Amino acid sequence: MSAPAPDDGRPVAAVVHEEFHDVMIARLVAAGLLSREAGQRAGHVQQETGDRIETVLTRLGMISERRLAQFLSETARAPLILAQQFPDDPVGAGVISHRFLRDQRVLPISDAGGVMVIAVANPLDHYARDAIAFSTGTPVRVMVGMATDIDAALERLYGEERGGEADLTEMGEEDLERLKDQTSDAPAIRAVNRLIARAGEMQASDIHLEPTEDGLAVRFRIDGVMREMVPLPASMKQSLVSRIKVMASLNIAERRLPQDGRLRLAVRGHEIDLRVATSPTIHGESVVMRLLDRSNVALDFKALGYGEEQAEALLRNVRRPHGIVLVTGPTGSGKTTTLYAALDQINTPERKILTIEDPIEYRLAGVNQTQVQPGIGLTFASALRSFLRQDPDVVMVGEIRDLETAQIAVQAALTGHSILSTLHTNSAAAAVARLMDMGIEPFLLTSTLNAVLAQRLVRRLCPHCSQPAPHAAARLEAAGIEPALLANIPQHSDFRQPVGCDSCGGSGYQGRLALVELLEVDDRLAELILQRAEGRELQRAAQAGGMRVMLADGLVKAAAGVTTIEEVLRVTREI
Repeated sequence: MSAPAPDDGRPVAAVVHEEFHDVMIARLVAAGLLSREAGQRAGHVQQETGDRIETVLTRLGMISERRLAQFLSETARAPLILAQQFPDDPVGAGVISHRFLRDQRVLPISDAGGVMVIAVANPLDHYARDAIAFSTGTPVRVMVGMATDIDAALERLYGEERGGEADLTEMGEEDLERLKDQTSDAPAIRAVNRLIARAGEMQASDIHLEPTEDGLAVRFRIDGVMREMVPLPASMKQSLVSRIKVMASLNIAERRLPQDGRLRLAVRGHEIDLRVATSPTIHGESVVMRLLDRSNVALDFKALGYGEEQAEALLRNVRRPHGIVLVTGPTGSGKTTTLYAALDQINTPERKILTIEDPIEYRLAGVNQTQVQPGIGLTFASALRSFLRQDPDVVMVGEIRDLETAQIAVQAALTGHSILSTLHTNSAAAAVARLMDMGIEPFLLTSTLNAVLAQRLVRRLCPHCSQPAPHAAARLEAAGIEPALLANIPQHSDFRQPVGCDSCGGSGYQGRLALVELLEVDDRLAELILQRAEGRELQRAAQAGGMRVMLADGLVKAAAGVTTIEEVLRVTREI
């Protein structure tokens, strides 16, 4: 496919694209999605770099890729297509050159019925459509896809084969140099950047790359649930993993041992920290990248799903001048985010706040934060011991993992400090039993422990597509929930169920919220702790004293229409 160049020597495509750059910016400004100044800046950057205007806009963080695709779909009256709807095999092979598809960011979807259906990132640019129609001699129907989805699909369907895997168990100097060259290969760099950008766009918390016999499986954890993405070809398996290891300052020649690292990358105009963990498997190295996007962290109890009474009860205990407040739950249940939200509320110039964390997930202005470094002896226990000589008012300990840390935390609370920390237990009452199992004497717990918060995260219903759920009462009855818990549900309830739309990526859910139970240590509970009562007895006593258990909290939130009965049961029935 070729066309005569204009008189100034530029290809026709470049001239045609420029005509649509101004049109696209003007329409975004008119729609209120872009300021006039931002549009001018994007135009200048586009002229300097030569990149496509949609790439410039999303790379500078002026508009999200999903919102841009929705806008272009509405403006051009072309349907939006998701990555899950892309073909499994190449379409139009031998008719349209692969280079043209990559250069113009066009993905053929189907050619049935004498019509060529294509996905494009910018439907306002007619050059690719007209060129394909001229070349194939068939009508062309345009759909709108997100740029990173189209790039990933083009790499998967039309990527060039690179030969076999390199065996790194006995790697020579030449092999190592070849592998280093692979990591600087443009396709590997583009693929890694696309993966991270796509994950950020979908607000994923983790990227999982899992080698298989014939490729590289890709899964994102979104709202706590794994979602399968488009797999990558086997030819990219080694170069992609090696590229990530180089970015995270890991040893690319070591494939037999697990490795951990970190990296920071600018995505959509803001920086994202990633924690990288590799592990050897039978088909190669598995990689998990956890995304820590500071711009998306919600240090607000309402945004986290807390009711006013729940937030005030927690803050009442956090604001006490001395004592321990614990947050419990499994990994990924939002414990650290809750502690950050609490610190944000009490962070004033009158208080000196110190933290010891592993890792430091988000930076807090006005708070002295320290990273654990076990290799040089800087552990939770040693850091906490040194903190007490720095005259703090509040100390946050990332996690109480052993008796030594627990003992120092108790001593710090006894000497007039406020200690916030996390513990891995299934319920609030179980945290008390866990501390006693570690070796903390009951009388010390009654003197220092103010409250224990247990927390789980459930998916929040998409506000754009959820609909009323029929037969909610029958579903609750079938679940075998105790009548006492059902009494918490308001008479005028709004139970809803997921549907799925473009806004939520078809899942029916968008974001997460916390289900909580707060156990406050009163005189009755202190008496039971002194008697070394079991967790179940403490739980019953706390409920009798007015504590709302996590299941009851979840049912109230499901009745308010912010989550579903199934989501509540999914996380609470595991306790």
